[in-house]
Amino acid sequence: MNYWLVKSEPAAYSWADFTRDGGTDWTGVRNFQARNFLQQMQPGDLVLYYHSVTDKQVVGIAAVAAPAAPDATAEAGSGWVAVHLKPHQPLPRPVALAQIKQDARLSQIGLLRQSRLSVMPLKGEEFDVLLELAS
Repeated sequence: MNYWLVKSEPAAYSWADFTRDGGTDWTGVRNFQARNFLQQMQPGDLVLYYHSVTDKQVVGIAAVAAPAAPDATAEAGSGWVAVHLKPHQPLPRPVALAQIKQDARLSQIGLLRQSRLSVMPLKGEEFDVLLELAS
């Protein structure tokens, strides 16, 4: 199993929207590195859902339900992809960016090193630390 983090602006598509909808195709990613990460996602992988811009906190866990397929919002043949994500569970307590920055165990996490990237892998240890901070 692999672990990932995706970002969404809560005003555009919040965790509440995601859970209400029962899942979504993660469309609209237009960064090559993020696209490559989407292509690596496999069903069953776990994904932390991060509210960017305003809240700046990890709020829930999603699961990859279907592998990468052409992004329906992109021009046909463009090579952009989307994966289908489903809600797995909310975190008991959101983990704020400030907490992440203060924890030495997370000093190399992609969220801090490549802060503009909307899809990124997590090491299993990073995923576990974030869950620990949420409990």
